[in-house]
Amino acid sequence: MESGLLFSFLVVDVLLVCVPGADWAYVIATALRGGSVPRAVAGLVCGYALHTALATAGLAVLVAGSPRLLTALTVAGAGYLLWLGWGVLRHPAVPDAGTAATPDGRLFRRGATISGLNPKGLLLYLSVLPQFLTLRGAHLPVPVQTAALGLLHMACCAAVYLTVGTLARALLRARPAAARAVTRTSGAAMLGIGALLLVERLATL
Repeated sequence: MESGLLFSFLVVDVLLVCVPGADWAYVIATALRGGSVPRAVAGLVCGYALHTALATAGLAVLVAGSPRLLTALTVAGAGYLLWLGWGVLRHPAVPDAGTAATPDGRLFRRGATISGLNPKGLLLYLSVLPQFLTLRGAHLPVPVQTAALGLLHMACCAAVYLTVGTLARALLRARPAAARAVTRTSGAAMLGIGALLLVERLATL
């Protein structure tokens, strides 16, 4: 692969990852509720590893091309976000508030489910990533290029989300009221994104 294409993909990918969404909301809520940010981020990255594997094997195109499969994925992902968002709104705990932290294993599974069932993540691999593949000339096979770009995306997600979670906890630990407000906002964001995913998908049926 050409170094120029890799750099261009890195710039575009970082910009996309830096746009707040369901992943951001989950990481911030985890940080402010006293959970393990690295474990939550590891779960999110694991979900994107699934998307990378699907794209590398060529299965992502099949999923995106099947209305039933894509609808099922969207409904499952949106429903999970709605459930998590409602839970955060009901219990907007903050660090040092005397609330038991969520076990690491559960944080990992939740993160993997959020990103793994996010149809937006799958569509990123279908719409953005192919633009940076080199199809002609003596280059690496397309599956290898796809896997490399997928790994780069996972690394970007890990770096950005770890930074977001660490900053959220550091800046708001001593501000319980602000932390509670941000946690509620994160929960509301999960609800909003989940509802939007459902509406967008139902509008295409």
